[in-house]
Amino acid sequence: CGGLMLVQYKLGPESRYVRELRHALAKKQFELFLQPQVDQAGEVIGAEALLRWKHPRLGYIPPDEFIPVAERARLMPAIGGWVLDASIETLRQWRDRPETRDLALSVNVSPDQLFQEDFVPRVVAALSAASVEPHLLKLELTETMFVSEVDQLISKIKALKQQGINIALDDFGTGYSSLSYLQELPLQQLKIDRSFV
Repeated sequence: CGGLMLVQYKLGPESRYVRELRHALAKKQFELFLQPQVDQAGEVIGAEALLRWKHPRLGYIPPDEFIPVAERARLMPAIGGWVLDASIETLRQWRDRPETRDLALSVNVSPDQLFQEDFVPRVVAALSAASVEPHLLKLELTETMFVSEVDQLISKIKALKQQGINIALDDFGTGYSSLSYLQELPLQQLKIDRSFV
């Protein structure tokens, strides 16, 4: 919370912070960082897309400081849409290089973004337009999404899986932590939080 307070102190009240975030989206101040993912042998098998905001005055602002504000302001569908488009463009570029063409890219999806009515067709259309194989995109969901709208969430996950898109459950063990609903989900990856272990 101290970091967020510092950013709010520098940027002003939250309403001004929200204006700054809208401006950041319009002026393309967001950047995608890629964190490699490796298998047990240490071979790179993909990467996770990490969002960063490069503020022109304050420098890089970490996501845990601006995403909560963006969520309250309902900006995550737009920001998440930018992340998804940038990630698919990255996969398109990887496709043309032998050393990267088989790598998968993981992208976090917010509840507000996932529950948009056109989310599944939009993702499918973006992959098709970029000629990217759907299985190379892995969408990461957090288990807090299962607090409500479970049936709708499961329906969305199944629709994405039918299109060949992989699904991962992130931070398992920090929220609802129900093993029973895991049986209903067509997950390709379960990322267990360290505190749960």
